[in-house]
Amino acid sequence: MLSGGPVRQSLLVTFGITLVGTAVSMAVSVLCAYGLSRARSFGHRFLLLILVVTMFVSGGLIPTFLVVSELGGYGRYWALILPSAVSVFNILALRSFYSTTASELIDAARMYGAGEWRILWSVVLPTSRAVNAVITLFYAVGYWNTFFSVMLSMPTESQKWPLQYVLYQYVNLGMNMPGQVNSGYGVDGHAQTAPLSLQMAVVVLTLLPITLVFPFLQKHFAKGMLTGAIKG
Repeated sequence: MLSGGPVRQSLLVTFGITLVGTAVSMAVSVLCAYGLSRARSFGHRFLLLILVVTMFVSGGLIPTFLVVSELGGYGRYWALILPSAVSVFNILALRSFYSTTASELIDAARMYGAGEWRILWSVVLPTSRAVNAVITLFYAVGYWNTFFSVMLSMPTESQKWPLQYVLYQYVNLGMNMPGQVNSGYGVDGHAQTAPLSLQMAVVVLTLLPITLVFPFLQKHFAKGMLTGAIKG
């Protein structure tokens, strides 16, 4: 399965999309959440209202496809990252947690001449590692499971497919996979392929990375999400 062909290529594509997408999403979400958590920031109430509205009203599937296509995203990897780079729920969770950062720490940093960038990097982020780890995992799982956007942006370019779409093609649609072996029986004496073992191998391959990462971040869930929600 990993000796070559679409499975190994799609695994590399998925790792790349997950790493780049998670980094972009966390950068945008952290900056947005920190700005909205500062009560004296310019226009933060208006921006917060706009973000909340997008949770209930969206442009729809067709406008999203048209925008991505007109911007030249059809068949490009960024079309799998930028349209879903921001989650309002994750931003609100980060904002709620950042708002609970002790004001004494921030005031002390300002007394020593720290600016907003320094406060964010040296005060807010170190005291919010739990929620940052949880949101990072949320984004990573979302990009790792990228599936539907591939059907819109690159349905015919198999060399660019991520692992989840390859899994869909092989398992749900029953396409032949390189490396399949004959089962030794079939209709009218002709051998038929038996893809079940390779299908299940690809399923395990899609689950294994997230399964290995999750136990290390599990302890942050209660502290990162519940604490932020209660204090918010």
